[in-house]
Amino acid sequence: MLLLIVIAFLQMNTMVLYDFNKTATLDGWYRVNDDVMGGRSTCSFKINEEGNALFTGQISLENNGGFSSVHYRFSPLETTGYQFMMLRVKGDGKRYQVRIKNRAGDYYSYIAYFTTTGEWQDIRIPLKDMYPSFRGRTLDMPNFEGGKIEEFALLIGNKKEEAFSIEIDKIQFLEE
Repeated sequence: MLLLIVIAFLQMNTMVLYDFNKTATLDGWYRVNDDVMGGRSTCSFKINEEGNALFTGQISLENNGGFSSVHYRFSPLETTGYQFMMLRVKGDGKRYQVRIKNRAGDYYSYIAYFTTTGEWQDIRIPLKDMYPSFRGRTLDMPNFEGGKIEEFALLIGNKKEEAFSIEIDKIQFLEE
């Protein structure tokens, strides 16, 4: 039985979006905080000693603020045939939001939420459940239907002042 599980796992097709390690660069990654609209939240994004990405900061509600995010832009990546996005993360028990965009210039993103436990987790997000949103409002459009994407983002904005910290090991897409 164990052999069948191992064989099934090995046959599972994956596409890695980003695999953080000690020699990884953060080319293509950039931060966006609420300071773009007058807020005071802060964050940092770096590779830690273990070779994982570390996204940390402080959310402030001052001046109508309340969010911090890190974005990754890349050449168009075909996701047709993949069912899930999987993130290997170790968070702080807080809720985070994943965002993807078909085209980097789109005004809206497809989003999904997940909550961390303080331990390493493999977060599986069904792509078909990612819904279109703009500035916190759900749009009257279909959920993500696959196709090309050009941007990934991780955001925290839980409508409260809080420190946050999440380690990211890998971001990938799974067929099953």
